[in-house]
Amino acid sequence: MRSSELNPWWSVVSAITSVLMRALFRVRVLDVSNVPTQGPAILAFNHVSVLDGPTLGIEVARRRRRESRFLVAAEVFRKPVTGWVLRSFDQIPIRRGEGDVVALQEAVRTVSSGAIAALAPEGTVNGDGATELLRIRRGTARLALSTCAPVIPVGIWGTQRRWSKNGRHYGRPLRPRLAFVFGEALVPLGDPAVLDDIDAFTQRVREGIEQQVARAKEIAGPA
Repeated sequence: MRSSELNPWWSVVSAITSVLMRALFRVRVLDVSNVPTQGPAILAFNHVSVLDGPTLGIEVARRRRRESRFLVAAEVFRKPVTGWVLRSFDQIPIRRGEGDVVALQEAVRTVSSGAIAALAPEGTVNGDGATELLRIRRGTARLALSTCAPVIPVGIWGTQRRWSKNGRHYGRPLRPRLAFVFGEALVPLGDPAVLDDIDAFTQRVREGIEQQVARAKEIAGPA
């Protein structure tokens, strides 16, 4: 039997929310075996909905028995209920206003400890009907080059049918299609202190995500 790194909250809640997710969506997952069952890794996914992170975390927990560590603004941790939930799920507080260096250091420590970090390199939810990724930020490349952790590009398509940048959506189809496609690992090559190396790997990450999004659209449909 495969070992699990899930704490009790991850184990119980991911099982319950997986059932709920399948009541709301017709879920298809391809090539999740590209996510290692142990050791450091970075999941880099496109961002079409506020549901992307939670649903991705649920699938990785369910299928690979691993926690996904997302970077969350530190002030959110100070809210009683939300903060308790985030701490229960081992999420990473990032202090706004202290610069990207602090955020990177937090993420580097997490990945270097052998964990999975999950990032949306676009930095924000893409607009409704978007056909291309937004500008990919350099943080994912800096994190990968600093830790030598492989980057798994992930394409997500379908979450926006229930909650897009413009808000929640109801009505038909009652259970829209939702696809997750995991690409082959991108091995980081280069020096995290050299901008050309950072930009070159950032472009590789972008191309990897684009390829998986195209595959996800084929499964879930373009609309």
